[in-house]
Amino acid sequence: QVQLVESGGGLVQAGGSLKLSCAASGSIFSINAMGWYRQAPGKQRELVAHIISGGSTNYADSVKGRFTISRDNAKNTVYLQMSSLKPEDTAVYYCNILAYSGSLYRHYWGQGTQVTVSS
Repeated sequence: QVQLVESGGGLVQAGGSLKLSCAASGSIFSINAMGWYRQAPGKQRELVAHIISGGSTNYADSVKGRFTISRDNAKNTVYLQMSSLKPEDTAVYYCNILAYSGSLYRHYWGQGTQVTVSS
């Protein structure tokens, strides 16, 4: 089994910063891709940022220049540094990884962490 533990969410004023962390543990042989998604009330879950094993990244247009995704392969951890936060960034943020557990690649999800940005 693979477990993802997220941390770092909370309440922040517009213009502030937060850093999310997601640590993966369990039966992991390798992690191909790691990413962050978010889901606001009444909206579909959307990709925020994504980083693959070689270090290439991509971001949603709405967060480019404000958010930075990074990963620590030794710790199986992915981070999301969020700056210049806006009220529209308010959502539950979910970590996702594409990992190989010895038999196949599959996606795993974290439990979600709430980010609330007040105006």
